[in-house]
Amino acid sequence: MTARGPLVSLAAALLVLGGPRLAAAQYPIFDAHIHYSRPDWDAYTPDGALSILARAGVHRAIVSSTPDDGTLKLYERAPKIVVPFLRPYRTREDLSRWHGDAGVAAHVEERLRRGVYRGIGEFHLDAADVDAPVVRRIAELAAERDLFLHAHVDAETIEKLLVRFPKVRLLWAHAGMSADARTVGRLLDRFPKLWVELALRGDVAPGGRLDPEWRARFLRHPDRFMVGTDTWVTSRWEVVESATRDVRQWLSQLPADVAEQIAWGNGARLFPAP
Repeated sequence: MTARGPLVSLAAALLVLGGPRLAAAQYPIFDAHIHYSRPDWDAYTPDGALSILARAGVHRAIVSSTPDDGTLKLYERAPKIVVPFLRPYRTREDLSRWHGDAGVAAHVEERLRRGVYRGIGEFHLDAADVDAPVVRRIAELAAERDLFLHAHVDAETIEKLLVRFPKVRLLWAHAGMSADARTVGRLLDRFPKLWVELALRGDVAPGGRLDPEWRARFLRHPDRFMVGTDTWVTSRWEVVESATRDVRQWLSQLPADVAEQIAWGNGARLFPAP
């Protein structure tokens, strides 16, 4: 039996004995948004970072980093935990200019030869730059290798990416950060190759109470959402445990089968462990 099996079985037993809130507290978490970038290396060794995830009950995590060496440091230590995504940023400065730099495309192609990556991103992009040659090349690479693109973009840009690159699966970082639940639901209805992660979306459950609009979207598309933390600065590693507790609080307000999919099942299905 996999590690997930006994944990979910325990959650099912607790649902009978102690109710959904206690059961949700036992769900393993698939965190769809972790970074281990250069500033983090001085604060946390790879083992230290992995121990934080373990204490939070994060059993697997999508990791991307600036530079990519950080992701590989964690992956080499824990290949069954880390789902490596290749961030196209060689340095922090690439964040705003990567889409116009042919060297980024060459960098991505070279790194992909390692054969370990499950996606490209997280990257930032505006709608006006979707048709840039570097973006088109990276989308081609994703399609050729069946890799996800992890995009930190607004609703207009994610829709444009999905239309321009219909063969590519997209993971939408932060649900667009500001897109409301109805917009997210509309896009999920239209685009079967779109998945959504909810890092930093405090509006999902303000004050710990699950928002009715988000709840309706989770019930309609239980197989298309994942949770995440986003350790975008080093200090975010200090809140991984508390952020995961907050997620479990609102998961407990969903039907158990839906909560389990969002907490763990969707990520585990899309990115099975090696």
